[in-house]
Amino acid sequence: MPKIALVAGSTGLVGSNLLEILLISPEYGKVISFVRRSSGMNHVKLDERVIPFDGMKLLPHEEVDDVFCCLGTTIKKAKTKEAFKKVDYEYPIQLGRLGKDHGAKQYMVISAIGASSGSPFFYSKVKGELEEELIALYYPALHIFRPSLLLGERDEFRLGEKAGEIFSRAIRPVMVGKLKKYRSISGRQVAYGMYRAANGSGSEKVTIHESDQIQQL
Repeated sequence: MPKIALVAGSTGLVGSNLLEILLISPEYGKVISFVRRSSGMNHVKLDERVIPFDGMKLLPHEEVDDVFCCLGTTIKKAKTKEAFKKVDYEYPIQLGRLGKDHGAKQYMVISAIGASSGSPFFYSKVKGELEEELIALYYPALHIFRPSLLLGERDEFRLGEKAGEIFSRAIRPVMVGKLKKYRSISGRQVAYGMYRAANGSGSEKVTIHESDQIQQL
């Protein structure tokens, strides 16, 4: 039977690519997409729901198989650390709980390279705390993706990321061995990695995919 996917954040860099992939894939017969603004996309499989993420919910009888979380922001865009943590920590946890309550067996979530609850850096610390909370939900299968610098066309211009993208492309040839996982990666590669992990044959309950490993999925 075709599966039902639940996706949050499908208007972002990774999420928009993931949505396209899921809609054309034979494994999924329906894709429920939680967004704060319409994607403008129409597809027979797509059930797009424009909602405030504070109010994420499904109908009592609805069931889902795989949950994909592509939510994320920056402290600059969020304005405050509290607002950043709401998007990058609270919402992904709410989504995970919602999915599990409605029968989901797999959760795919985007974290970040260097994520650690013990990190002295706020961003990495929040991502590490998120990972620990999601592991504690005890999904049958949890896939955590830790991409390095994301490349691709965004719907907003970020000067710092654009400069980082140019620099990362220049030094990519020398980033080998242990440095390989710090290579930049395209948003579409991460999206394909999430899709392939959800439809692979892995048996681990928790799998962490570092940036270089995502490119091999």
